[in-house]
Amino acid sequence: MSVVNNFFGHLRTITKHRHMVIKHCKKAGILWQGLRHDLSKYSPTEFIPGVKYYTGTKSPNEGERIDKGYSVAWLHHKGRNKHHWEYWLDFGVDGIYACKMPTNYVIEMFCDRVAASMIYQKEKYTDSSALEYYENGRGKILIHPETDALIHHLLKYLSEHGLDQTIHYIITEIKE
Repeated sequence: MSVVNNFFGHLRTITKHRHMVIKHCKKAGILWQGLRHDLSKYSPTEFIPGVKYYTGTKSPNEGERIDKGYSVAWLHHKGRNKHHWEYWLDFGVDGIYACKMPTNYVIEMFCDRVAASMIYQKEKYTDSSALEYYENGRGKILIHPETDALIHHLLKYLSEHGLDQTIHYIITEIKE
């Protein structure tokens, strides 16, 4: 792929993803968070590696990790976006620990994961896609048990009831 194709492909992918998250966040009653979602992806620290490692089928951060052993773009991103569980890691006298995420950020994380599954899987997407992805890495992450329980519950609910019913459930039963 050429740099021009990568530039516009990456721009199109992150913008399409962001707009889908905004749509889901609006339905879930957290429009303001949706409007601010992933704005750091347009910063040079994240955008330039995004173009360099763009494939259109997976996160460019994976390509940067393969190339460098870590992703500068991801380190920048997760430190500025509260809908990622990694943002909520802290260091104390006993080492690194996971803080419980506020519910509104777990809801945004749900919207983000669903949108990412839809964008990357395209026609292969099902309402179980985000749950399967989460469960695949679940045992390898340091996430607060209550945060883990809530995001897992929402993704499982999605797989059993579909997006519209899950959004309704979030609004009526989960959102504080």
